[in-house]
Amino acid sequence: MTDVSASVVGAGPGVPGLGVPGTMSVARLYGPGDIRVEREPLPDPVEGTDLVRVTAVGLCGSDLHWYAEAGIGDARLDRPLVVGHEFAGVIEGGPRHGLRVAVDPAIPCEHCEICREGYGNLCPDVRFAGHGTVDGGLREFITWPAYLLRPLPDTLTDADGALLEPLGVGLHSLDLGHLRVGATVAVIGCGPIGLLILQLAYVAGASRVFAVEPLEHRLLAARALGADDAVAPEMADRAYWREVAGRGADVVFEVAGTEEAVELAMTAVRPGGRVVLVGIPSHDRIAFSASTARRKGVTIALVRRMNRVYDRAIDLVARRRVDLSSLVTESYPLGRVAEAFDAADRRTGIKVVVEPATT
Repeated sequence: MTDVSASVVGAGPGVPGLGVPGTMSVARLYGPGDIRVEREPLPDPVEGTDLVRVTAVGLCGSDLHWYAEAGIGDARLDRPLVVGHEFAGVIEGGPRHGLRVAVDPAIPCEHCEICREGYGNLCPDVRFAGHGTVDGGLREFITWPAYLLRPLPDTLTDADGALLEPLGVGLHSLDLGHLRVGATVAVIGCGPIGLLILQLAYVAGASRVFAVEPLEHRLLAARALGADDAVAPEMADRAYWREVAGRGADVVFEVAGTEEAVELAMTAVRPGGRVVLVGIPSHDRIAFSASTARRKGVTIALVRRMNRVYDRAIDLVARRRVDLSSLVTESYPLGRVAEAFDAADRRTGIKVVVEPATT
């Protein structure tokens, strides 16, 4: 596979004949809460890559970890980094000039045994947009492997294209949940991915879906998207799950990344059920009552990004089986990216989108 690491951060004179300037605006993270919009040279496409004008970038919970903590899990900021891995754009130049695309942010090596077994998301040498040494989407232009640029149907907006990545995470989570038709589902945490999992559970044949979320506006969103019930965490005790789900939920998706949410997931699941841990904890630790999980014989699965689900995600949105547009509550131009992060961190809405192509 073509090595694109140089082109991701490299420079070039612009794109001849397209009127594309030789520099672009870039938002780089220098430390906790320190993000700066700067002018940098335009990247040059190399063989196997395309130049993409970025039109929409969704701010993810993992981006908020980078912004607030200058790291995520065991990864730390060791140089100014362009974050952002949920993004869409338009190809500039080449035979596909003008094509609107969603960007698959993961570049697996494709050669190791794990990749060959079909688990590219678990590749130990994967390179990921906005993580480590690979700059992400919060800039006007990016070069990216051509085979990871997925054409967007005309019915999908640029923001829809950016939200295909979190939808892909939701789809991968459903796959790990082994959801059966007629199952009862609980979703703990109703941020964007939680609300997408809620919708996907119904598409996959769940008979009932229950949502738990501390923020009232996100509870309202869960109800609007069809949740059979949506309650605050303090209401979701053992008595609640016995009342609404008998022995408990068949599959529980924890999408909050807190110890309290994981503990609640173990309470909500039925004996012999399955808990899928989607959330990313701030302190890189997951803890819960072992006796509760052990006595129930709970199967636990952990989610690592997504794995080969983009085509399914695009098809679901194009067929209107999943609603993405209602999740976008705020949009900002790149010059106001710090405000966008602050808005996302306040969690007064659902999904914040940055539009680098907007002045």
